[in-house]
Amino acid sequence: MKNVLFSLIAAFSLSAIAQEKPTTADHLQNVSVTIRSEGQWSNGEGSGVIFTRKDAKGNQVNFVWTAAHVIDNLRSTREVLVNGSKKTIVEFKDPMIVKEIRQNGRTVGRLQMDAEVLKYSDADDGHDLALLRVRKLNFVKDTVTFHLEGEIPKLGTDLLHVGSLLGQMGANSMTDGIYSQHGRLIKSLNKHVFDQTTVTAFPGSSGGGVYLKSNAKYIGMLVRGAGEGFNLIVPVRRMQEYCEKHKIMWALDPKLPMPSEDDLKKLPIEHEPKEKENSDDAEKETAKKNFPFMIRIYPKYDDGRPDFLKIGPQPFKTMEKH
Repeated sequence: MKNVLFSLIAAFSLSAIAQEKPTTADHLQNVSVTIRSEGQWSNGEGSGVIFTRKDAKGNQVNFVWTAAHVIDNLRSTREVLVNGSKKTIVEFKDPMIVKEIRQNGRTVGRLQMDAEVLKYSDADDGHDLALLRVRKLNFVKDTVTFHLEGEIPKLGTDLLHVGSLLGQMGANSMTDGIYSQHGRLIKSLNKHVFDQTTVTAFPGSSGGGVYLKSNAKYIGMLVRGAGEGFNLIVPVRRMQEYCEKHKIMWALDPKLPMPSEDDLKKLPIEHEPKEKENSDDAEKETAKKNFPFMIRIYPKYDDGRPDFLKIGPQPFKTMEKH
């Protein structure tokens, strides 16, 4: 009788655990956010994904990966003298992380948090990557899992994308598609490789994750698109290359120790910073038009209204950000 009772209790417990386990859709909703960047002349909206670590005190620290072009309107530089030599200091205003809250099939509110920019690699000469840290501790418990196994998913592999299509109004939209090509080299655009997918994406998708449908592992960041079913991602292997070079693999691999607060403060935001230049390269400008950034850009009004009222819906179009 006792054995039967224990078996029933065990079966009930396992059933309860199975019911509590979040679905792939729930998990990807939990780790996906909108990135708002309010610059001097324009406001932009893109997407981001949360990678959560624990600090030495046991607090949940939420890092966010997004595309560098989503926040580049927050970037500024200034020169200082260090031991008689000029040094360029790169600074960023805080972008905002917006997480939409839903309950019983309805949007019931939004959480908005400031984030600091820890790392930035520009879109033209770098990897188009930015690593942020949410300033509030314990914001989110869930975390993305990166595909770090080294094997590139095969062509035709089923994929999911979660991003803020058309900005905050389309926050955490989920679309699907397949891996349609590896290793696209568009030399007039960037010296690094892109992978190609058919997941549906719109302005606002930039910085959003693309995942294996089979296990929800992150395989790349959506950055550019040439049409609804033709878009380019920064593959996770490229993110690994960047992180290994700059010794921040802890921002992808949870098995590696997280740096102390002092070490994080010592991180250079940008390596070899340079002033932004207006390109007169016709071939490059054509490539930008053919593969525009998937960011949603809004004009910035100066009429005394609060910032959250200054954002108005814009005609649908992709816009290359300079």
